Amino acid sequence: MKAVFYYPNSDPDPGNPESERTLRRLERDVLRMGALVEKSFRLSHQALFERDLIAAEELPRLDKKIDCFYRQIESDCTSIMTSQIATAQDLRCLSAFMQLVRDLERIGDYAKDLAEISMKIFPYPPHPIIPQIATMSNHAQAMLATSLVALADLDEVNGRRIKFLDDTVDNAYDNLYQTLAQQRDVPGIIEPVLLLTLAIRCIERMADHATNIGQRVAYIVTGQR
Repeated sequence: MKAVFYYPNSDPDPGNPESERTLRRLERDVLRMGALVEKSFRLSHQALFERDLIAAEELPRLDKKIDCFYRQIESDCTSIMTSQIATAQDLRCLSAFMQLVRDLERIGDYAKDLAEISMKIFPYPPHPIIPQIATMSNHAQAMLATSLVALADLDEVNGRRIKFLDDTVDNAYDNLYQTLAQQRDVPGIIEPVLLLTLAIRCIERMADHATNIGQRVAYIVTGQR
C-alpha cells in the first residue's frame, strides 16, 4: 500500500529534489514507525495474555527503535516547516504528523509498560478476568490497525470512525475496573489485582491514542478538527 500524504497541488517543487526526498522519506518513516508500534502492541499482548516472557524482553529494544523514529520524524517535520517551499497545506499536514507521531510514541510506551506488568504478574496464577482483558486488548489493537490504514490511505471516513470503536474499549474498561475494584476476600496479596488494574488503564489509553490518530487523519484531509 502506498502512502500519499500530500495533495497534488501541494507537492514540493520538482526543482528542489532534496526537499522532495525529505518528504518521501518522511512518508515512509511515519508508516514504518506505525508498523513498529503495531508490533509492540502485539508483543505486549503475547507477553501478558500468553505469558510469553521472550516477547516481553523484546519490548525495550523495540521501544528504542520507535523513539528513534519519533525524534527523526519530528526533526524532519520541523526542517520542512521552516523552509520557504512549504505551502499552507503542507504545514497543516506536518503539524498533524508531529502530533500523530506523539500518539504513536505513547502507544509504544504503554506497550512497554504492559510488558513490565506481564513480568511482574508472571509468578501468580492467571486471574479469572484475564480473558475479558484480552478481548479489550484485541479491540484496542484493531483500532490501532484501522487508524494506520486510514493514515496510509488518507481515509477521512475510517479516521472519524475510530472514535465510535473506542466506545467498546471504554465500556470494557469501566466494567473491568468495577469488577477488580469490588473484589472481596481476595486470597493472598493483592499485587495481581493492582497490576491488572494498571494493565486495563494502559490498554484504555492506547485506544485513546489510536482515536487521536484517526482524528488527525480527518484533519489532514479536511482541515477541520
